Amino acid sequence: MKQLVLASSNPGKLREFRELLAPLGLEVIPQGERGVIDADEPHATFVENALAKARHAARHTGLAALADDSGICAAALGGEPGVHSARFAGEPKSDQRNNEKLVARLGGERDRHAHYYCVVVLMRHADDPQPLIAEGRWDGEVIETPRGTGGFGYDPYFYLPELGRTAAELAPHEKHAVSHRGKAMRRLLALLREEA
Repeated sequence: MKQLVLASSNPGKLREFRELLAPLGLEVIPQGERGVIDADEPHATFVENALAKARHAARHTGLAALADDSGICAAALGGEPGVHSARFAGEPKSDQRNNEKLVARLGGERDRHAHYYCVVVLMRHADDPQPLIAEGRWDGEVIETPRGTGGFGYDPYFYLPELGRTAAELAPHEKHAVSHRGKAMRRLLALLREEA
């Protein structure tokens, strides 16, 4: 496997996955370059959505496909926005409006704890009966005032008490070392090495 298609049109995810997979020498091709549109994500769980996205990309490209489904889950909101993180404030998708809605919904809440969660799925082909599945979790707190210019999504509002910074204030290599996506990808790479 020298190439795989990334089942996402999110430029932030593409950048992160390319950085994370660079040591393996894998060429990561965004699905849009192959004319593939985003798959529907109708499911209530991250793993079901990731499987649907990977299967969709593999079927339309004939390549192995990598997909993730990830989001932020706020304890005081019963895990919301969860699988709806990218579209929390509706269509069209907007990081700014999503963040504004999350901060507003947490207004007055004492419990600001939240975590990012990520499921990564690698399907060797569209009918792969044994896709590789890995997950990662990253704990932090939602703050009211954004800090930092790095990352994407909720990163400027996702504060890491042990580091004293938000996710958006971390350099890419620092973020990969501790993030939900970085953890999930290391677990996926370990599964790939077991197969080699």
